[in-house]
Amino acid sequence: MKDVYVRWNRIALKGLWWLVILGMVAALPIAYERHQTEQDSGRKVDLVFDYRDLLEISDLQPDPQGFVKQQLSELKQHGVNSLAVYEATLNELKLTRRVEVYSAKEAALLMQTVPAPGENYTYVLFADRNAEQQLLPLITDAFTLSGVKTRPWSYQGKSGLVIELAMDEALLLTMEPDLSVMRELKEQGFSIVVRMSNRRPFQTNPTDKLFAELRKLGVKWVIVDGDAVPGFDYAPDTDNLSKMGELMNKHQLGLAAIELQKTPQKGFNGLASRIHHRVVRLHSFTEGDSTKLTENIPAEEMKGRIQGAADRLVLAVKDRNIRMILLNARAVKSADQGKVVNPLEAMYTALDGIGADSAIPRIEKAGYTIGTANSFQLVYSSWQPIVKLLVWVGAIALVALTVAMFAPELALVLFLLGMAGSAGLYVLSSSLFAQALALAAGTCAPTIAVMLALQAARRKREQPSGTPLGFALGLLLRTTLVSAAGILFIVGLLNQITYSLVLEQFRGVSVLHLAPIVLVLIYWLFFLAPLSYGERLAQARAMLNRNISILWVVTAAVIAAAGFYYLSRTGNDGQASTFELMFRSFLENTLGVRPRTKEFLISHPLFILGAYLSYRYRSALLLMLTGVIGQASVVDTFAHLHTPLVISSIRVVYGLAFGIAIGLVLIVAWEIVRRSWHRWAPRVNES
Repeated sequence: MKDVYVRWNRIALKGLWWLVILGMVAALPIAYERHQTEQDSGRKVDLVFDYRDLLEISDLQPDPQGFVKQQLSELKQHGVNSLAVYEATLNELKLTRRVEVYSAKEAALLMQTVPAPGENYTYVLFADRNAEQQLLPLITDAFTLSGVKTRPWSYQGKSGLVIELAMDEALLLTMEPDLSVMRELKEQGFSIVVRMSNRRPFQTNPTDKLFAELRKLGVKWVIVDGDAVPGFDYAPDTDNLSKMGELMNKHQLGLAAIELQKTPQKGFNGLASRIHHRVVRLHSFTEGDSTKLTENIPAEEMKGRIQGAADRLVLAVKDRNIRMILLNARAVKSADQGKVVNPLEAMYTALDGIGADSAIPRIEKAGYTIGTANSFQLVYSSWQPIVKLLVWVGAIALVALTVAMFAPELALVLFLLGMAGSAGLYVLSSSLFAQALALAAGTCAPTIAVMLALQAARRKREQPSGTPLGFALGLLLRTTLVSAAGILFIVGLLNQITYSLVLEQFRGVSVLHLAPIVLVLIYWLFFLAPLSYGERLAQARAMLNRNISILWVVTAAVIAAAGFYYLSRTGNDGQASTFELMFRSFLENTLGVRPRTKEFLISHPLFILGAYLSYRYRSALLLMLTGVIGQASVVDTFAHLHTPLVISSIRVVYGLAFGIAIGLVLIVAWEIVRRSWHRWAPRVNES
């Protein structure tokens, strides 16, 4: 029985590689359809300015209405094609100068009377008859729906309203969007993006009527305002969310997903699913970001900040599938400058005021157009589920082969157990199955790639052939090709629109970076040499029984610090120094797509140098170990599923090209040092 298993296991070790290759080939058409989705649809970028922010800035100007009119013209001139309009509040209506709002004490002073004891109501006065006709129904309906009584009031011939609610609370109560303002903005050539909250009670018929009016105004997108989508119930009951989805489908309204939010908006994924993922990704240039453009700093530093803002917008569009940019702004009372300053002029400069380095020209150069955003038109053929079966089998085979590098006799049983276990996981959760298998394959691919490279270098040292330079370059390319298996399995298994829109996120980036390093190090220490398990155990015991020197402690501390720094720079929350950020910006602006520093400056060059030196020096394998960092980074580049495949591919190619160039420089430098040493060392010894 044992002999039968050994024979089949020997066959499996070769057959599993064919399954890996078959899975990689099967993933290629899936990757191509994702590429079609990214390139053939959704190529319009919507520049949206927050209209409420403009009103708040105008409130600090000598002529608020004139300021708003002027800035609307400026926004249009500088490429902003849409305005985000919120649901109305008394505070916002006050900013438009169409109503004045008074507390009970202020109203008493206005009318030269004594405030009534025990009364702390809110008084609203309309600017003119037109404002009354437009806003009276909006205000009374909102407060009546909230159970607050209202009654007519007037002063010096102007109509008004008494709201039986304290002013601070009345100013915050959310109403329906002000359609009259939307119509005015539409007439001025702007598209409207509506911001809706979950602060108003959901009602089907009024919402249906509102959506019909919004559709007449050409509204296509809704940005959620607050921590929950409209219609979200803070309970297991999702009826209102389903009704909201039906109404949005009826009126062809979509959602904008705000990226990099610390807390996801409640109900967003559920509503997105109900509207068939008619969603675009939104990048917000926040009020806090805008205040950096108002500070009293030297002109050159301000120029750098403006360029940085432009770079940021371009990067969002090119690298992260952003199709809507929300521009926010805030006025600042500057004591240093002795005046109120706002960032609008600096923002206009970032958009199109610095020539070819401006945001809009660079976005257009990258193949996008400025206009109302479109959602992705998903390219998904009916054969994909069948092809994914082959990807599934190939990924399990890759995992089994990686473990077999430590215990070859377990290859067959690991493959069979992997197939059975992953099938059970799929039954429990298809999403968890895809993510777990993609993470396993993505981790194993760079791991086994570098293990095989170490084996090749060891054999080459024992049986030299060819040239060291040709071997080093070929080994890097071959190792990267093996790592590409992880890329294809990640792309093939996680080819859902939810990942492109970051409604679902691929977890485990830190594992993908750290696990290959640990596994390759263990392999190099105990499994690279052809030893028995007993000899490996004795080797491990000998290492553990060695006396620990101060040098070892210092070395361990340095390695731990380097590891911590390495992990701190990975993932979406990775940190980088100011100098590195400047260097990244330089590469991005020069090349269009920035290669990863850890690949082309560190890992690839040292791997090439190590492979070159492995002909002569056994210890050169230590340099090759750094190759696992670059190979893991290559795979991780494609684990950012919201980044277009074209961008990720260019990034990897640049990393290889520059890494090879720097590696050649290191080899030349080594040869100069080596030959100089051989030339001068005898003379030194003679003297």
